[in-house]
Amino acid sequence: MKLVVAIIHDEDSHDLIERLTEKKYGVTKLASTGGFLRSGNTTLLVGVEKEKVDDVIDTIKEVCKTRKEITTTAPIVGDSSSFMAIPIEVVVGGATIFVLDIERFEKA
Repeated sequence: MKLVVAIIHDEDSHDLIERLTEKKYGVTKLASTGGFLRSGNTTLLVGVEKEKVDDVIDTIKEVCKTRKEITTTAPIVGDSSSFMAIPIEVVVGGATIFVLDIERFEKA
């Protein structure tokens, strides 16, 4: 038994959960925050047999594509009383995936 932990962008969570559920995988969704932009993430937990790990990872990769967004930064210019917002392009999306060995699984 394996546990696939996937940290994904919030915008991808609905589509990915729907796709995994269609394939009969049980999914637990956790809200999380982090990364460069401190934007909303979703952490998914998927328990699967060893033989199905690659299918789960392939499904995650199909749904969770990276994309570019424009955001602004506010560096201090001169003294600390003046700010100038600067637009920057950042890459968001994709997935961070961990696969963990599970010693024991019980469903009560």
